[in-house]
Amino acid sequence: MSVKLTTLDNGITVVSDAMEHLGTASLGIWVGAGARDERDNEHGISHLLEHMAFKGTRRRSARHIAEEIEQVGGDINAATSVEQTSYNVRVLGEDVPLGVDILADILTEPAFAPDELEREKNVIVQEIGAVMDTPDDLVFDLFQEQAFPDQAVGRSILGTPTTVRGFSSDQLGAYLGRTYRGPRMVVSAAGAVDHDILVEEAARRLTSIGAAEKPDLPAATYGGGARLTARDLEQVHVLLGLEGVAFTDPGFHALQVLSNVLGGGMSSRLFQDIREERGLCYSIYAFHWSYTDTGLFGIYAGTDEGDVGELTHAIVDQLETIESQVDEREVARAKAQMKVGLFAALESSGARADQLARQILGFGRIIPVEEIVARIEAVDVDAVRGAAAGLLARARPTLTVIGPKQGLDPAVKAAERLGLN
Repeated sequence: MSVKLTTLDNGITVVSDAMEHLGTASLGIWVGAGARDERDNEHGISHLLEHMAFKGTRRRSARHIAEEIEQVGGDINAATSVEQTSYNVRVLGEDVPLGVDILADILTEPAFAPDELEREKNVIVQEIGAVMDTPDDLVFDLFQEQAFPDQAVGRSILGTPTTVRGFSSDQLGAYLGRTYRGPRMVVSAAGAVDHDILVEEAARRLTSIGAAEKPDLPAATYGGGARLTARDLEQVHVLLGLEGVAFTDPGFHALQVLSNVLGGGMSSRLFQDIREERGLCYSIYAFHWSYTDTGLFGIYAGTDEGDVGELTHAIVDQLETIESQVDEREVARAKAQMKVGLFAALESSGARADQLARQILGFGRIIPVEEIVARIEAVDVDAVRGAAAGLLARARPTLTVIGPKQGLDPAVKAAERLGLN
């Protein structure tokens, strides 16, 4: 096994996977903190902090950061999610020390200059506006909010224009100091990387990160129900789902297989029935998002307002009959799709570095590929049927719909069959 792992004195985990056939390395710092860690007066601060990371440090201006990484042909990026934030670079193997230096600098010595902060607040407000103008994005934000009402796990990662505009440099610094702590941080690299050099650079440049443990967060409380938004659009965007399971749940892989059987590709039940046979939509798919203690299972489709009723009833039909109708051939096909996705990640240095970091943050260890494959292979028809039964039994559904007013009620009537109120 080419994976190597070291824990620094302050609790930061350093993990690497040397891929000898590559000349470049993907590396990053992953933090087990995201939108869910925000207090009520901090909605959107995780995402703002991620943006501000590239806006200058005490040693480098924003332009200097961009020029220095691109001078060696590299690129730099970051992402914020509900439970994690990541900062990543891709460089030649010989420039890994520079990559670590820049990433460490933006996290340990951010300037949070007031003029840069005001400009970036405006950028994010524009980003929020873009989502509001994109119904097939907005419907997902509303879905999360309706499923987990009045709690951080259900709020939009971007925040609101009001909350974003209200943040100060001091608030950013306080949030950074509270959440970016050693035991919840991982330095991960894959590709042309020497583990000993990576450890040496990380230990030298991240010594100022404290070793405090991650605080306990409130458990997620699923709500459900319907949220309808009338808009003058060409299509009605429908998102119907139910409470899923955590990524540590024993039934996780069975529910992932179920998601693929229902709407994981062109051969899936939803695609074949609703798009190919009925012609009711262009895009339809199922998904299962998992978090530390809960999850969300959903089905998305966009359709003409006159077809909403038939489409939504067809979705409910598939949900209600999958338990009794799923067969060995469908399960085998879904498992094959999952295994290809798993092995594809091993062929990309960026995906591999991300995979390693998420395993450390989520499970506290590296999970061998053979173990993951065995868990997927262990899922049989009975397990998928059990996952379907559990999905329908857990709680009432969540429905979000955006589109012309006359297309909203038909979706609700179909979802009422699953217990919606």
